[in-house]
Parts: sequence; structure tokens; C-alpha cells
Amino acid sequence: MKPVPLNEAQQRAIEHHSGPMLVLAGAGSGKTRVITQRIVRLIERGVPARAIVAVTFTNKAASEMAERVHALGKATGHTSVRDATISTFHSFGLSVLTKEKSAHGGAFTIFDQGDCLGAIKEIMRHLDHGKRFDVPSVLARISLAKNAFVSPEEYARRVAAGSGTDAYDEIASEVYPKYQSALRNFHAYDFDDLVCEVARVWTERPDVLARWRERFRFVLVDEYQDTNGAQLEMLRLLSGPTNNVFVVGDDDQSIYAWRGADVKNILSFDEHFAGAKVVKLEQNYRSRAPVLAVANAVISRDHAPLAEGEIRSVKKHKKTLFTSKVGGEKVRLAVCPTPEIEAAFVARELRGLIKDEHKKARELAVLYRSNGQAKLIEDALREQGVPYRVVGGQQFFERKEVKDLIAYMKLALNRADEISLRRIVNYPARGIGDTSVEKLSQLALAKGWSLWEAIERVDALDGIASAARDGCRALERSIADLRRKLLVERVRASEAGRWLAEHIKLRADLDAASGSTTAAARRWANVEAILQTFATREKREVAAGGDPTGEAGLASFLRALSLDHSGDDEEDKIERVTLSTLHGAKGLEFEYVYLIGVEEGLLPHARTIDTKATDARTSVVGRSEDGDAATDIDEERRLFYVGVTRAKERLTISRCRVRASRGKPAARTPCRFLIDIPEDLLEVSEIAEAPPMSPQAMAEQANALLAALDALG
Repeated sequence: MKPVPLNEAQQRAIEHHSGPMLVLAGAGSGKTRVITQRIVRLIERGVPARAIVAVTFTNKAASEMAERVHALGKATGHTSVRDATISTFHSFGLSVLTKEKSAHGGAFTIFDQGDCLGAIKEIMRHLDHGKRFDVPSVLARISLAKNAFVSPEEYARRVAAGSGTDAYDEIASEVYPKYQSALRNFHAYDFDDLVCEVARVWTERPDVLARWRERFRFVLVDEYQDTNGAQLEMLRLLSGPTNNVFVVGDDDQSIYAWRGADVKNILSFDEHFAGAKVVKLEQNYRSRAPVLAVANAVISRDHAPLAEGEIRSVKKHKKTLFTSKVGGEKVRLAVCPTPEIEAAFVARELRGLIKDEHKKARELAVLYRSNGQAKLIEDALREQGVPYRVVGGQQFFERKEVKDLIAYMKLALNRADEISLRRIVNYPARGIGDTSVEKLSQLALAKGWSLWEAIERVDALDGIASAARDGCRALERSIADLRRKLLVERVRASEAGRWLAEHIKLRADLDAASGSTTAAARRWANVEAILQTFATREKREVAAGGDPTGEAGLASFLRALSLDHSGDDEEDKIERVTLSTLHGAKGLEFEYVYLIGVEEGLLPHARTIDTKATDARTSVVGRSEDGDAATDIDEERRLFYVGVTRAKERLTISRCRVRASRGKPAARTPCRFLIDIPEDLLEVSEIAEAPPMSPQAMAEQANALLAALDALG
């Protein structure tokens, strides 16, 4: 892999040596190229690779960055790049907490989303306020507080101050400290703690912080616009007095405030890191000029002078993207009578692109604001025989059978892991129901035992049903056998996992619990996939000269699997059209893009204006100091901009004149962002209902549908 030639702005960025730098990288401007080549440039200048850490947000992004850095290092003769740390924020935090156990209380486990919700639910069961609260909404407020690096005490002070607080603020302020206590009692951290606790340990233990500062002298951050308050604090602490922090991001693509990202981090970078230099990357290598003209028109509204009485929540870094990819078709605006006609229109066009123009299905995409918009498109694509995939379904490591197998492995290595124990104590069913588990827990508490010790010593306990006793003995034998295989016989995890699946008759249970043979086969395929994940890790360890059966390495790997939030959006080997929300499409690109439902109420979404009590952003942490609604509309505009800039060759935007609302047809208003696009940049067309198909076309469509169903498995 030879280094790709850089433009002048990119060259200035990678040649920067010390001190803070912000690289404002517009959509499609080659930001990954800059961050990877900068790592190699630092090494060329004599910086040890092990002194460099680069962090991003998803496992997929980190993996792709590492591959590109390693290939570039090999091509330039700097193979030591493999010693650089390239990671997600949370995986990096996990590695710090793992290495610094003595500084924060010893061994720990990680709560997944289900564990967190269960803990919150149990806490709220003991708080009687005469009102039912939505548990996920309470957890969302606590998560938002953690992401903003707001402690339980500070959260309570803000609520007590009474400035715009509501019932959800009040209940969250009560639950938050109890939730933290529950985590400590379980020797556990949740996903947010993997950043928050690192920042806390570094703040309270200067000696620990000094070790990490000495190790990592150059810090690089990708997608900096997505950072939250806790991540900012981690970066400020790690970069220390030298402030050798190099960040790449785009304030115009900041679209994750709902999960804690704070666009002010990138807008105020020079305030957080004094003396920062700024480089703007404005040359776009992705989109044709007509697409880029629309993108610039949409986002430039945020840079325009304010009208009288208008509020803008944050200052802006003005960028105007340009491209050498001139020519191409105008952006089309298709006005459809109804959503059904819109879906049929899009499906017909996609079928024509694939069949008549011989375009690859994986280069085609349909984007929308909300998941609920996908059903009509899916129906229409099936009718047209167009294969598709939906980005953003249930994530692989959140699937029950995968989590169950991982829980067995974690419990075998650490029998004090009560979260894993509770997950599989009666799976597959072995007579230890909820009542028996509660009884075992009470007896264990009374005797000062762990729950596992109560299961091991069940014959010494009174009041346990005989079926539950038998189940406890069976579970104890299974875990003992698995533990012996892993720690005494040094059997590889992939082999031990397969033995376990056979031992507990997992496949038979999946067959019985699934609604169809197809569903059962898919669930078993997930088991095979996690076993293959173990095997891949083992091959990698052997290739690197390590021991794939080491207890510490396996335990760390199992914890890391809990952090995989990459979902199922890996490149599909089968040619399929991509359906995705605008949030899910971030970081993707396609030759032809259809952006549907561009109407008020969908984009911008109604909830960005008419908020509900359960919305986390209405909390004392989530509200903007400058006005909640203005911030939300700004983010919706950026979301529209992200959708537009996914298109490389051609973009089609569509909206409907009428859409059902509460079961009745209702006239729709065009999205307000369309008003900011000059008329001469759009080709507007009225879409009518398609004429009836000929018998020959119907036969071709039926054959294509059967082929698509076969491809979907």
C-alpha cells in the first residue's frame, strides 16, 4: 500500500508535530487518510510507536484504522507501527482499568444493557412514589449524567436547585447513587464507567496518571465531534501539560447529542487545549458537484446571520466543501401523493438500476429518519424482487444465545461473577426458578456467602426445593468441568465452548424455543459464529507468539466482547440494497442514495420540537444552556446534511403530500431544510401511481422475488 498523495491542507495536518491541533474534516475529505499518515509520520520523526494512542468510537472503525496504519507502515518500512495502540474509547478504558485493578478495587465484571436495566428496576421497586416510571428513561438520564461527567452528588444538587427539573429528574437523582452502590456491590462497571472511572482514578491517583502519561505521549482522536464530557476529561488528563492531542472531526456531522455527545467539545477545542492550531479539510473526494452544492446550501444556513429574535445554540466553524468531480445529474426532489406510492417509486427505480443499468446493489441505499419508515420500503422491495439488508438490527453480541455462552465462560473463570451466574443459573432449564434464586440469595446474604457459594453448598441449606437442589448440583458440575478444561487441561476456548454447547444440549434447546427451523438455524449459526470468534482470536495469539489458553488473556477478551457495539453492518458478500436510518448511515457512502420522507414531523422529527417527559435531553444534564429546541433543530439539520453527503453519484430526495396520522390522512409540510436549497439546484418531479404491470413483467418480477428470498436465506 503506497501512501496516497495529500493535498496542501492534509499535508499541513500530518506535518504538525507537537501541541494541540484540530483538523476540521468535512464530509468525504479524507480524514482517515490524515490520521493514519500522521501516525506513520510521527514514527518517521523518531516517536516510539508504543508512545502513540489513537482512539475512535466503534470496533469497526478502530479495526479499519489499524489495518490501514499497519499496511502503510509495511509499505514505508516502518513495521513498528504495530506497537501503536489503536482502540475505541471504551476498550482503551477497559485496558486501563484492567491494568490498574489495585487502584480501584480489584477484579470486576461489566454490566450490559440488560443488567443495567435489571438493577435500575430492582432499585425502583423499593421506591414508592405512587407513580410508574419508564425504567429505560431513568437509565438514559443516569447515562447522560455519566457521559457529562456529572457525579450523583452533583446531579442531586442540580435537581435540588429546581431550575426546570421534572419528575424524571427527581427519580433519577434518587436512583443514581443507589445504582452506583449496586454496581460496587457486584464489583461491576457499566459501559459508561469504562471512561468515567478512568478519569476518576486518574484524578484521584496522580501516580497512576503519571504512568499513563509517560506511556502515551501523543494522543490522536477520530470523530472528535462525537465526544462527551467524560471523554474530554479523559483526554485532558492523559495529554497533560504537553497537550500533544491531535483530533479530527466535523462539527457539521455532530448528530449524537441524544447519547451524550457534546458538539461544544469541538467548537471550543481551543479553550480546552490552549494554543491549538486549526486546519480545515474542505476538498471533498466523494460526491459529484451537484450533490455537494445541495449539501453546502443546507449546512450554510447554520453560518448565516441571525434574524431578529432567532436563536442559534452554538458558534460554527465555517467550511465550504468543493470537489473536482464536476458534472453529474441534478439532485432530484420527488413529490409523491402518499408513502405507499413513494415506496413503490423508490423500489421501481432501484430495480431498474440493478436490472437495466447493471448497477451493483451494494452501491444503492435508502435512508430515512426513523426505523418505522422502513416497512413500506421493505414491502415494495420484496414485491419488486430486490434483495436488501437493514443496517442497525440487533447487535451480534446482544443476541441471547451469544450472551449465554459468554456468560458460562466468564463464570467458569470467575465464580464471583454474579451477573453471569444469574444469567445462566436456570438456562437451559434445570429447576432453579426465580423463587429458588431469591431464596438462595437470601440465605447467602444471611451466611455471608456469595451466590455461587450458596449453590456449591446447597445441601447445607434448608428450604430449597429438591428440584432446585438437583439443578444446583448439575450447574456446579458443569462449571467445574468447564473450569477444569480451561484452566487445568488448557483447552482452547473455541473447543471448550463447543464442548459446553454439546454438554448443556444448547442446540436442542434452541430448536425447541425457536418458532421455525429457519429461526433455529439462524440462532445456532450465531453460536457457531461466537465459537469462530474465539478461534480467530486464538490464531492471532499464536501468530503473535502468545499463549491462546492464558487465563488473564481470555478473561480480558471476554470482557472486551461486551464492548462490541459494531452491530451487523459488516460488508455483505451478497449484493443487497442498504436500508438505514440517517444515524446508522454515518460513515457509509453509496453511488446512488434515496433520502425519503423529507417532511416536517419526520425530518426534523416531531420529538425534537414537542419533547416528552421521558426524553433524556429534557433532564437537568441534557438541556442546552442556550435553548433546547434550537439545539435539537441544529442537530436535525446536521442529520439531513449527513444523509445528503452519503451520495457519490446521484441523490434523490422524496417527500409525500399526504401521510396517515392517527389513522387519518393528513396533509404534510415539506421539510424546512428544503427551503434553504436554491431552486436551480433541484430537479422537481411529481410522482404518479405506477400503471399496471404487463404479464411478462409480472412473471419476471415473481422470478426476481424468489431469487431475492433465496439470497436472504
